[in-house]
Amino acid sequence: MKNPLDSAALNAAIENVHRAGMPGLFAEVRDGDQVWRGAAGVADVATGRLVTADMRHRVGSITKTFTAAAVLQQVESGQIGLDTPIGRYLPGLVPGERGGAITVRMLINHTSGLAEYLPYAYPSLKAFPALADTGPQSLDDHRHTRFDPAELIEMGVTAPAVGAPGGTPGVYSNTNYLLLVQLLEQVTDTTAERYITRNVIERAGLRDTELPLEPYVNGPHSQLYEAWFGMIDPPRDYSVYDMSWVGPSASLISTVADLNRFFGMLLAGEIVSPSSLAQMQRTVPVVSQEGRTIDYGLGLHPLEGPGQATFWGHGGTVWGGGALAMTRADGKRQMAVAVNLQRWNRLDSSGKPQPHPIDDALAALYRVAMYG
Repeated sequence: MKNPLDSAALNAAIENVHRAGMPGLFAEVRDGDQVWRGAAGVADVATGRLVTADMRHRVGSITKTFTAAAVLQQVESGQIGLDTPIGRYLPGLVPGERGGAITVRMLINHTSGLAEYLPYAYPSLKAFPALADTGPQSLDDHRHTRFDPAELIEMGVTAPAVGAPGGTPGVYSNTNYLLLVQLLEQVTDTTAERYITRNVIERAGLRDTELPLEPYVNGPHSQLYEAWFGMIDPPRDYSVYDMSWVGPSASLISTVADLNRFFGMLLAGEIVSPSSLAQMQRTVPVVSQEGRTIDYGLGLHPLEGPGQATFWGHGGTVWGGGALAMTRADGKRQMAVAVNLQRWNRLDSSGKPQPHPIDDALAALYRVAMYG
């Protein structure tokens, strides 16, 4: 278990990801009181401006852990029942039998059977998951679109179901978390952004984390380069983007230091109660957006190396950006990594993403960061 930080190995590993083709990335690794921060590459390919480890960054679905924690706080206060049907709270959004069968827990752990709304909101992604038949055009079309969450939810609810409520494996779907956002707003009588800011972000003492209402990332940040499986070449900058397409299910802006602080406090029982944390760590099999079956809890998932300790956390992507934050179960060892390129794998003749040197280099960085 005792793997003190090896700065030289971490510096080499992060540099290798940049050399493999990642324009820029930055990270923070903690082991008890020891802290390593590192960065490699550029924040702007046009000017050569360098990335730094303190940059603010769109962290995508890591937001879901914050939203899940906010919902569990309301479960603790008796405002929400974890195993209460969502139709009891939001009958207009999930009507009829499904509203009576899908519980709040099923939304948080992606076993509701509700489809992902994104291929319906973005016409050029309609063929997803058949990647070769998708295209990036609607990413540009919707750069400044202000989406109505109720309309996005309706797209997911009226789309063909991807499973029976409570069935496993579940299927990862942003529709679930947009519904949780509506649920939070109903029971707290304020916006989800305000509630999560006050009761999760500020409770954790995070100074560089926010749920933005405008399309910009304030403060020092990197451009975000989207390749869409080689169909955007060279990759295009999507750092300015209206995030209403995901809202408080994936719009969070944070830093690697803030992410480590948050997950450390969450796993120490300081954001939700120890019994709520135990619920968050009860996992079911869920098919991820990449098509892999993973174990998923309530806004948390575990990562485990062979014969190694378990880490808990979440990953996330937006157009052009990505992040992964994982904390060992005992809270002592932590890693948060942010990257400024997404979907770098080109497709082979059968339409499957081809392996890329970035994949192996990132996996090696994660191994060094988590296990020394």
